[in-house]
This record gives sequence, C-alpha cells and structure tokens, in this order.
Amino acid sequence: MEGFFDQLPAWIEAFRLPVLGRLALAAVLGALVGLERELAGKPAGLRTNILICVGAELLTEASLGIASGFAMHDLVRADPARIAAQIVSGIGFIGAGTILVARGSVLGLTTAATLWVVAAIGITVGIHAYVEAIGATVLVLVVLLVIGALEKRVFQARAERTLRVSLEAPHVAPDAVRDLLAELEIRAQPLSMKRSAEGAEYV
Repeated sequence: MEGFFDQLPAWIEAFRLPVLGRLALAAVLGALVGLERELAGKPAGLRTNILICVGAELLTEASLGIASGFAMHDLVRADPARIAAQIVSGIGFIGAGTILVARGSVLGLTTAATLWVVAAIGITVGIHAYVEAIGATVLVLVVLLVIGALEKRVFQARAERTLRVSLEAPHVAPDAVRDLLAELEIRAQPLSMKRSAEGAEYV
C-alpha cells in the first residue's frame, strides 16, 4: 500500500488528473447554465453551453501550456493570453448566429450574452480561479432565473403582441385601422398588409 501512495504523484502526472478535473468542472458549470437555457426553450441549450465552457477551458489550458513551454527560451517569447484572447472573438461569431432580427424585433440577445459569459467562465476555470468561476455561474443563474422572472412580471404590460385585423372590405385604408387602434389606446406598428377580392388583412 505504501508503494501505491509513493507512485500516486506519478499517476496523477501521467493521466493529467488536475487538467481532467478542471475540464469536468467547466462541463458542470456550463451544464448548470445550459440546463436553464434548455428548459427555457432557447436554441443554445445544454450541449451548446457545455461545449463552449469546456472548449474555452481547454484553449486556455493550451495557451498557458504553450507559453510555459517557451518560458525557458530567451529567443522565443510566448504570450500566455494570446490564444485565450481569441476565444472572445470566436464566441462573438457564435453569439451573432443566435441573434435574429425579424420585423423590427431583435431576438436572442440574452442567449448570445449567456454564451459569452459561459466562455468567460471556462477561461476562468482554465486559469485555476475556481471560486470566481463558481461565483460567476451562480450570479448568471440568479440573473436568468430570478431577474428574468421579475422582468416578465414587471414588464408584462409592456410586452409586444401581434395583432391580425381581418376585414371583409378590401378597400379599407390602413389609416382607418390605425385610427381605430388609437381610439382603443393601442400603439401599433404596421408590419404587413394583404389584400384580396375577399377582403384584407393587416398585421
């Protein structure tokens, strides 16, 4: 048994257990945020957040490893933050893919911001700042769950709705529809209009 414990540091070094532990921690933290996104029905859900957090941690680990490998050489200097800095740019492209602009409305900003923060959590795990990474994950969950529910309750009256007005007379002008909505104290932005022989539809 004593021989086993004497060889334990060698096993830890051979299997890179500290690195695997940090990858597992990044996967757990990404999964916590991704689970909330998955339950909310967002396109970037559980798997996406796990992969981004693990990928950011692994790239940060590689960045630090490359820099430390050249630390002994006088002629070659490596910036330990160079690879990690590119993570932010890469996540920007992924986040842009989650943002949709449809008929004057912008959707997916919260999801894009969440992916950005999840990548930052992965980087934080990669530099061995575990307390900060766990604290940031808790804070993100508070924002998404608590503040999200509060935001829905407070701003529910100001939420946007899509109203379809069908008319049997195709010659009714859009101004008449807008005036009618104004009398009902409804602020409306016309999105589309369809006319046919049977009538008209305003959205």
